[in-house]
Amino acid sequence: MGKNIAKYNMSFTAGSLLQQESIRIAELYLETDNWKKTQKQVIENNILQSRTVATLKRVCAELCSRLQYLNIDELQILIKGNSQEQAYILWLAICRKHKFIYEFAVEVLREKFLALQYNLTHSDFDTFFNAKAAWSEELDNITDSTREKVRQVLFRILHQVGLLNTNNMINPIALSSRVVDAVGNEFLEDLTVFPVSQKDLKQMGCNK
Repeated sequence: MGKNIAKYNMSFTAGSLLQQESIRIAELYLETDNWKKTQKQVIENNILQSRTVATLKRVCAELCSRLQYLNIDELQILIKGNSQEQAYILWLAICRKHKFIYEFAVEVLREKFLALQYNLTHSDFDTFFNAKAAWSEELDNITDSTREKVRQVLFRILHQVGLLNTNNMINPIALSSRVVDAVGNEFLEDLTVFPVSQKDLKQMGCNK
């Protein structure tokens, strides 16, 4: 079997979690109910306060594309929830958009948590990346500098969400009922991107 082409999208390196910026965009979207109009307003009014138009357009496109993976209930929590709920919702959006991060969260972050191996290392990332690159032409062609940036941004996001502490130890988390209800039964499997126990997942209604 040959390598998959363009299987993974690395555009998340355009920005990290960008929580407050994402919330502002979500608010604009709920006012317009149109992603193209939202994106136009963000760019015309420089809502993200970017120094250059090129950066503004790149970051805006990334954040809007992430948020489009959220349903209306999840967007409401992003706007009205507490800071931790907002971060979890954004992590969910990032994972849904970026297959690479989704698989890393499930196959590395959560698996280490379940195995009681709480220290997430750069070696864990490198092992995961190499395994995926063996089957992905896109990943295999990434330069060393880009690969380092991917790792840097991913770990930064994990810290910003609160899934890792300052020593790169995995934080056990508790998802609020509001977050679980917003995700809904159809997409409960997406909760495996969080370091939560099998018992907790079953209580949420997910058998993974």
